[in-house]
Amino acid sequence: MKKLSTHSFELGAIRPPSEGGSHSLLIRVTRNCPWSRCKFCYGTPYNREKFQLRGVEDIKKDIQAAKTISDEIKQVSWQLGYAGQINNVVGSTIIQREPNLSESHSFVTVFNWLNSGGRTAFLQDADSLIMRTPDLIEVIKYLRETFPSLERITSYARAKTICRKTLEELKGIRVAGLNRLHVGLESGDDELLEHIDKGVTAEQNIIAGRKAKETGFEFSAYVMPGLGGPSRSEQHAKNTARVLNEINPHYIRFRPFVPRPNTPLFDEYQSGKLQISSPHERLRELKTMIEALTVTSRVCFDHMMNAWRKESGELLFTQDYEGYKFPEEKERVLELIEEGLRVSELLHIDAKDMVAMPHL
Repeated sequence: MKKLSTHSFELGAIRPPSEGGSHSLLIRVTRNCPWSRCKFCYGTPYNREKFQLRGVEDIKKDIQAAKTISDEIKQVSWQLGYAGQINNVVGSTIIQREPNLSESHSFVTVFNWLNSGGRTAFLQDADSLIMRTPDLIEVIKYLRETFPSLERITSYARAKTICRKTLEELKGIRVAGLNRLHVGLESGDDELLEHIDKGVTAEQNIIAGRKAKETGFEFSAYVMPGLGGPSRSEQHAKNTARVLNEINPHYIRFRPFVPRPNTPLFDEYQSGKLQISSPHERLRELKTMIEALTVTSRVCFDHMMNAWRKESGELLFTQDYEGYKFPEEKERVLELIEEGLRVSELLHIDAKDMVAMPHL
Protein backbone atom coordinates (compact mmCIF):
# COMPACT_ATOMS: atom_id res chain seq x y z
CA MET A 1 0.00 0.00 0.00
CA LYS A 2 1.39 3.39 -0.95
CA LYS A 3 1.55 6.19 1.59
CA LEU A 4 -1.31 8.64 1.86
CA SER A 5 -0.64 12.13 0.58
CA THR A 6 -0.01 15.01 2.97
CA HIS A 7 -2.99 17.10 1.91
CA SER A 8 -4.42 19.36 4.61
CA PHE A 9 -7.02 22.08 4.94
CA GLU A 10 -7.66 24.94 7.34
CA LEU A 11 -9.74 24.26 10.45
CA GLY A 12 -11.14 26.65 13.05
CA ALA A 13 -11.37 26.02 16.78
CA ILE A 14 -15.13 26.31 17.28
CA ARG A 15 -18.20 24.28 16.32
CA PRO A 16 -21.45 23.45 18.11
CA PRO A 17 -21.41 20.24 20.17
CA SER A 18 -24.13 18.81 17.92
CA GLU A 19 -21.77 19.15 14.96
CA GLY A 20 -18.79 17.75 16.87
CA GLY A 21 -20.68 14.78 18.25
CA SER A 22 -21.91 13.87 14.80
CA HIS A 23 -18.38 14.36 13.45
CA SER A 24 -19.43 16.88 10.84
CA LEU A 25 -16.92 17.72 8.14
CA LEU A 26 -15.54 21.14 9.11
CA ILE A 27 -15.04 23.65 6.30
CA ARG A 28 -13.73 27.07 7.30
CA VAL A 29 -15.27 29.86 5.22
CA THR A 30 -14.52 32.78 7.58
CA ARG A 31 -12.04 33.30 10.39
CA ASN A 32 -13.20 34.35 13.87
CA CYS A 33 -16.16 36.64 14.61
CA PRO A 34 -17.18 39.86 12.78
CA TRP A 35 -18.75 41.30 15.96
CA SER A 36 -16.27 40.16 18.60
CA ARG A 37 -17.71 42.32 21.39
CA CYS A 38 -20.00 40.05 23.43
CA LYS A 39 -18.87 40.36 27.04
CA PHE A 40 -19.21 36.64 27.75
CA CYS A 41 -17.08 35.69 24.73
CA TYR A 42 -14.57 38.48 24.10
CA GLY A 43 -11.07 37.07 24.63
CA THR A 44 -12.02 33.47 23.79
CA PRO A 45 -10.77 31.63 20.64
CA TYR A 46 -13.06 33.53 18.22
CA ASN A 47 -11.69 36.87 19.26
CA ARG A 48 -7.97 36.40 19.61
CA GLU A 49 -7.44 37.26 15.97
CA LYS A 50 -9.02 39.69 13.53
CA PHE A 51 -12.10 38.59 11.60
CA GLN A 52 -11.37 37.65 7.99
CA LEU A 53 -13.38 36.55 4.99
CA ARG A 54 -11.72 33.68 3.13
CA GLY A 55 -11.58 33.70 -0.65
CA VAL A 56 -13.88 31.36 -2.56
CA GLU A 57 -10.99 29.71 -4.40
CA ASP A 58 -9.11 29.07 -1.14
CA ILE A 59 -12.21 27.47 0.34
CA LYS A 60 -12.65 25.31 -2.76
CA LYS A 61 -9.03 24.17 -2.46
CA ASP A 62 -9.76 23.10 1.13
CA ILE A 63 -12.85 21.20 0.03
CA GLN A 64 -10.79 19.46 -2.66
CA ALA A 65 -8.09 18.62 -0.10
CA ALA A 66 -10.74 17.02 2.10
CA LYS A 67 -11.97 15.08 -0.96
CA THR A 68 -8.46 13.79 -1.69
CA ILE A 69 -8.04 12.61 1.91
CA SER A 70 -11.48 10.99 1.77
CA ASP A 71 -10.69 9.18 -1.49
CA GLU A 72 -7.38 7.88 -0.14
CA ILE A 73 -9.00 6.55 3.04
CA LYS A 74 -11.64 4.79 0.97
CA GLN A 75 -8.94 3.32 -1.24
CA VAL A 76 -7.32 1.73 1.81
CA SER A 77 -10.73 0.32 2.76
CA TRP A 78 -10.98 -1.34 -0.67
CA GLN A 79 -7.46 -2.73 -0.33
CA LEU A 80 -8.38 -4.25 3.04
CA GLY A 81 -11.49 -5.86 1.59
CA TYR A 82 -14.09 -3.54 3.14
CA ALA A 83 -15.40 -2.29 -0.22
CA GLY A 84 -15.04 1.39 0.67
CA GLN A 85 -16.69 1.14 4.08
CA ILE A 86 -14.89 3.03 6.83
CA ASN A 87 -14.36 1.44 10.23
CA ASN A 88 -11.84 1.40 13.07
CA VAL A 89 -9.79 -1.36 11.42
CA VAL A 90 -9.25 0.89 8.42
CA GLY A 91 -8.24 3.74 10.71
CA SER A 92 -5.86 1.70 12.86
CA THR A 93 -4.23 0.19 9.76
CA ILE A 94 -3.54 3.62 8.34
CA ILE A 95 -2.17 4.94 11.64
CA GLN A 96 0.05 1.89 12.16
CA ARG A 97 1.52 2.48 8.72
CA GLU A 98 1.77 6.27 9.08
CA PRO A 99 1.75 7.25 12.79
CA ASN A 100 2.22 10.94 11.97
CA LEU A 101 -1.35 11.05 10.58
CA SER A 102 -2.73 10.73 14.12
CA GLU A 103 -1.51 14.31 14.62
CA SER A 104 -3.02 15.60 11.38
CA HIS A 105 -6.23 17.46 12.24
CA SER A 106 -7.27 17.28 8.59
CA PHE A 107 -6.89 13.50 8.40
CA VAL A 108 -8.57 12.92 11.77
CA THR A 109 -11.48 15.20 10.85
CA VAL A 110 -12.12 13.47 7.52
CA PHE A 111 -11.71 9.97 8.97
CA ASN A 112 -14.13 10.64 11.84
CA TRP A 113 -16.57 12.19 9.38
CA LEU A 114 -16.44 9.12 7.12
CA ASN A 115 -16.58 6.75 10.07
CA SER A 116 -19.78 8.43 11.28
CA GLY A 117 -21.42 8.11 7.87
CA GLY A 118 -20.22 11.24 6.05
CA ARG A 119 -23.63 12.86 6.25
CA THR A 120 -23.12 16.34 7.75
CA ALA A 121 -20.86 19.36 7.31
CA PHE A 122 -20.38 22.55 9.31
CA LEU A 123 -19.22 25.88 7.90
CA GLN A 124 -16.85 27.64 10.29
CA ASP A 125 -16.45 30.14 12.03
CA ALA A 126 -18.93 32.44 13.78
CA ASP A 127 -21.07 33.93 11.01
CA SER A 128 -20.80 32.37 7.55
CA LEU A 129 -23.82 34.33 6.27
CA ILE A 130 -21.77 37.52 6.39
CA MET A 131 -20.09 36.39 3.15
CA ARG A 132 -21.34 37.92 -0.09
CA THR A 133 -24.40 35.87 -0.98
CA PRO A 134 -23.14 34.78 -4.44
CA ASP A 135 -19.83 33.66 -2.89
CA LEU A 136 -21.51 31.67 -0.15
CA ILE A 137 -23.87 30.04 -2.65
CA GLU A 138 -20.91 29.08 -4.84
CA VAL A 139 -19.11 27.48 -1.89
CA ILE A 140 -22.19 25.55 -0.75
CA LYS A 141 -22.90 24.24 -4.26
CA TYR A 142 -19.28 23.17 -4.69
CA LEU A 143 -19.34 21.40 -1.33
CA ARG A 144 -22.55 19.57 -2.29
CA GLU A 145 -21.16 18.60 -5.69
CA THR A 146 -17.90 17.36 -4.17
CA PHE A 147 -19.59 15.36 -1.42
CA PRO A 148 -22.99 14.11 -2.69
CA SER A 149 -23.44 12.05 0.50
CA LEU A 150 -24.09 15.22 2.55
CA GLU A 151 -27.58 15.30 4.01
CA ARG A 152 -27.10 18.45 6.06
CA ILE A 153 -24.88 21.53 5.96
CA THR A 154 -25.00 23.80 8.99
CA SER A 155 -23.56 27.14 10.05
CA TYR A 156 -23.47 29.63 12.88
CA ALA A 157 -25.07 32.98 12.04
CA ARG A 158 -25.66 36.26 13.83
CA ALA A 159 -29.26 37.45 14.06
CA LYS A 160 -28.17 40.89 12.83
CA THR A 161 -26.69 39.34 9.69
CA ILE A 162 -29.86 37.37 8.98
CA CYS A 163 -31.88 40.58 9.37
CA ARG A 164 -29.71 42.31 6.78
CA LYS A 165 -30.11 39.57 4.17
CA THR A 166 -33.13 39.83 1.90
CA LEU A 167 -35.63 37.01 1.72
CA GLU A 168 -34.42 36.32 -1.82
CA GLU A 169 -30.81 36.02 -0.63
CA LEU A 170 -31.75 33.69 2.20
CA LYS A 171 -33.86 31.55 -0.13
CA GLY A 172 -30.95 31.33 -2.55
CA ILE A 173 -28.59 30.19 0.21
CA ARG A 174 -31.12 27.64 1.42
CA VAL A 175 -31.79 26.27 -2.08
CA ALA A 176 -28.02 25.96 -2.63
CA GLY A 177 -27.97 23.49 0.24
CA LEU A 178 -27.40 25.16 3.63
CA ASN A 179 -29.95 23.48 5.90
CA ARG A 180 -29.59 24.68 9.49
CA LEU A 181 -28.58 27.89 11.26
CA HIS A 182 -27.26 27.98 14.82
CA VAL A 183 -27.94 31.41 16.35
CA GLY A 184 -26.96 32.63 19.79
CA LEU A 185 -29.97 34.48 21.18
CA GLU A 186 -28.56 34.21 24.73
CA SER A 187 -31.48 36.24 26.12
CA GLY A 188 -34.73 37.87 25.06
CA ASP A 189 -34.32 40.70 27.56
CA ASP A 190 -33.20 43.96 25.97
CA GLU A 191 -31.60 45.31 29.14
CA LEU A 192 -29.48 42.19 29.46
CA LEU A 193 -28.65 42.08 25.75
CA GLU A 194 -27.39 45.65 25.98
CA HIS A 195 -25.40 44.90 29.11
CA ILE A 196 -23.55 42.00 27.48
CA ASP A 197 -23.03 44.06 24.28
CA LYS A 198 -24.66 41.42 22.11
CA GLY A 199 -25.25 43.95 19.34
CA VAL A 200 -28.82 42.82 18.73
CA THR A 201 -32.23 43.49 20.24
CA ALA A 202 -34.98 41.07 21.20
CA GLU A 203 -37.04 42.29 18.24
CA GLN A 204 -34.16 41.67 15.85
CA ASN A 205 -33.82 38.15 17.25
CA ILE A 206 -37.50 37.58 16.48
CA ILE A 207 -37.20 38.99 12.97
CA ALA A 208 -34.12 36.87 12.26
CA GLY A 209 -35.72 33.68 13.54
CA ARG A 210 -38.88 34.22 11.53
CA LYS A 211 -36.98 35.08 8.34
CA ALA A 212 -34.81 31.99 8.68
CA LYS A 213 -37.83 29.75 9.14
CA GLU A 214 -39.79 31.45 6.36
CA THR A 215 -36.98 30.76 3.91
CA GLY A 216 -36.78 27.09 4.87
CA PHE A 217 -33.92 26.86 7.36
CA GLU A 218 -33.95 24.78 10.49
CA PHE A 219 -33.40 27.32 13.26
CA SER A 220 -31.41 26.34 16.33
CA ALA A 221 -31.53 28.99 19.09
CA TYR A 222 -29.07 29.13 21.98
CA VAL A 223 -30.06 30.48 25.40
CA MET A 224 -27.91 31.14 28.49
CA PRO A 225 -29.60 30.37 31.82
CA GLY A 226 -27.99 32.38 34.61
CA LEU A 227 -26.64 35.07 32.26
CA GLY A 228 -28.17 37.90 34.28
CA GLY A 229 -27.35 36.47 37.69
CA PRO A 230 -29.93 36.46 40.50
CA SER A 231 -30.85 40.14 40.06
CA ARG A 232 -32.01 39.79 36.43
CA SER A 233 -33.21 36.20 36.63
CA GLU A 234 -36.97 36.75 36.32
CA GLN A 235 -36.81 39.30 33.50
CA HIS A 236 -34.30 37.12 31.66
CA ALA A 237 -36.55 34.05 31.95
CA LYS A 238 -39.85 35.71 31.04
CA ASN A 239 -38.57 37.86 28.18
CA THR A 240 -36.54 35.02 26.71
CA ALA A 241 -39.61 32.77 26.76
CA ARG A 242 -41.55 35.51 24.97
CA VAL A 243 -38.96 35.75 22.19
CA LEU A 244 -38.76 31.98 21.82
CA ASN A 245 -42.55 31.78 21.57
CA GLU A 246 -42.51 34.45 18.85
CA ILE A 247 -39.92 32.50 16.85
CA ASN A 248 -40.86 28.90 17.69
CA PRO A 249 -37.40 27.56 16.76
CA HIS A 250 -36.87 24.01 15.62
CA TYR A 251 -34.31 23.64 18.43
CA ILE A 252 -33.78 25.47 21.71
CA ARG A 253 -30.37 24.67 23.17
CA PHE A 254 -29.52 25.68 26.73
CA ARG A 255 -25.97 26.77 27.55
CA PRO A 256 -25.83 27.85 31.22
CA PHE A 257 -23.62 30.88 31.67
CA VAL A 258 -20.14 30.34 33.06
CA PRO A 259 -17.77 33.34 33.32
CA ARG A 260 -14.69 32.63 31.21
CA PRO A 261 -11.23 34.04 31.96
CA ASN A 262 -10.14 36.97 29.78
CA THR A 263 -13.71 38.13 29.19
CA PRO A 264 -15.37 41.32 30.52
CA LEU A 265 -18.04 39.34 32.39
CA PHE A 266 -15.31 37.37 34.13
CA ASP A 267 -13.81 40.67 35.27
CA GLU A 268 -17.24 41.73 36.55
CA TYR A 269 -17.51 38.43 38.41
CA GLN A 270 -14.08 38.79 39.99
CA SER A 271 -14.75 42.37 41.05
CA GLY A 272 -18.06 41.41 42.65
CA LYS A 273 -20.21 43.41 40.21
CA LEU A 274 -21.69 40.21 38.78
CA GLN A 275 -23.16 37.59 41.10
CA ILE A 276 -23.32 34.01 39.85
CA SER A 277 -26.64 32.33 40.52
CA SER A 278 -26.60 29.04 42.42
CA PRO A 279 -27.63 25.70 40.84
CA HIS A 280 -31.10 25.93 42.42
CA GLU A 281 -31.53 29.56 41.39
CA ARG A 282 -30.76 28.55 37.82
CA LEU A 283 -33.22 25.69 37.94
CA ARG A 284 -35.93 28.04 39.23
CA GLU A 285 -35.10 30.44 36.40
CA LEU A 286 -35.30 27.57 33.94
CA LYS A 287 -38.64 26.53 35.43
CA THR A 288 -40.04 30.05 34.89
CA MET A 289 -38.85 29.98 31.29
CA ILE A 290 -40.09 26.45 30.51
CA GLU A 291 -43.50 27.09 32.08
CA ALA A 292 -43.99 30.08 29.77
CA LEU A 293 -43.00 28.27 26.57
CA THR A 294 -45.74 27.53 24.04
CA VAL A 295 -43.39 26.23 21.35
CA THR A 296 -43.31 23.08 19.23
CA SER A 297 -39.51 22.94 19.47
CA ARG A 298 -37.04 20.32 20.55
CA VAL A 299 -35.57 21.55 23.84
CA CYS A 300 -31.99 20.41 24.33
CA PHE A 301 -29.46 20.35 27.16
CA ASP A 302 -26.66 19.06 24.95
CA HIS A 303 -23.65 20.55 26.68
CA MET A 304 -21.49 19.74 29.69
CA MET A 305 -22.51 23.01 31.39
CA ASN A 306 -25.98 21.55 31.99
CA ALA A 307 -24.45 19.86 35.00
CA TRP A 308 -27.42 19.44 37.35
CA ARG A 309 -27.66 16.01 38.96
CA LYS A 310 -30.21 13.55 40.24
CA GLU A 311 -29.94 12.10 43.74
CA SER A 312 -28.23 9.06 42.16
CA GLY A 313 -25.54 11.28 40.68
CA GLU A 314 -26.78 10.85 37.12
CA LEU A 315 -27.26 13.90 34.95
CA LEU A 316 -30.67 15.50 35.46
CA PHE A 317 -31.34 16.05 31.74
CA THR A 318 -30.40 13.92 28.78
CA GLN A 319 -27.63 15.56 26.79
CA ASP A 320 -28.47 14.06 23.40
CA TYR A 321 -28.74 16.44 20.46
CA GLU A 322 -32.47 15.98 19.85
CA GLY A 323 -33.52 16.70 23.44
CA TYR A 324 -37.17 16.80 24.51
CA LYS A 325 -40.09 17.31 22.13
CA PHE A 326 -42.40 20.16 23.15
CA PRO A 327 -45.20 20.39 24.04
CA GLU A 328 -45.39 16.59 24.43
CA GLU A 329 -42.48 16.36 26.91
CA LYS A 330 -42.85 19.75 28.57
CA GLU A 331 -44.31 18.25 31.75
CA ARG A 332 -41.47 15.73 31.84
CA VAL A 333 -38.90 18.54 31.79
CA LEU A 334 -40.75 20.39 34.55
CA GLU A 335 -40.82 17.18 36.62
CA LEU A 336 -37.06 16.85 36.17
CA ILE A 337 -36.57 20.45 37.30
CA GLU A 338 -38.58 19.71 40.47
CA GLU A 339 -36.45 16.61 41.00
CA GLY A 340 -33.31 18.72 40.66
CA LEU A 341 -34.63 21.25 43.16
CA ARG A 342 -35.09 18.46 45.71
CA VAL A 343 -31.43 17.47 45.38
CA SER A 344 -28.95 19.19 47.65
CA GLU A 345 -27.09 21.98 45.87
CA LEU A 346 -23.88 20.29 47.02
CA LEU A 347 -24.55 17.46 44.53
CA HIS A 348 -24.93 19.81 41.57
CA ILE A 349 -21.84 21.23 39.89
CA ASP A 350 -21.80 24.95 40.61
CA ALA A 351 -21.01 27.41 37.80
CA LYS A 352 -18.28 28.83 40.02
CA ASP A 353 -16.55 25.45 39.91
CA MET A 354 -16.74 25.36 36.11
CA VAL A 355 -14.93 28.64 35.48
CA ALA A 356 -11.64 26.98 34.60
CA MET A 357 -13.12 23.95 32.84
CA PRO A 358 -12.72 23.56 29.04
CA HIS A 359 -15.59 24.87 26.97
CA LEU A 360 -16.67 24.38 23.35
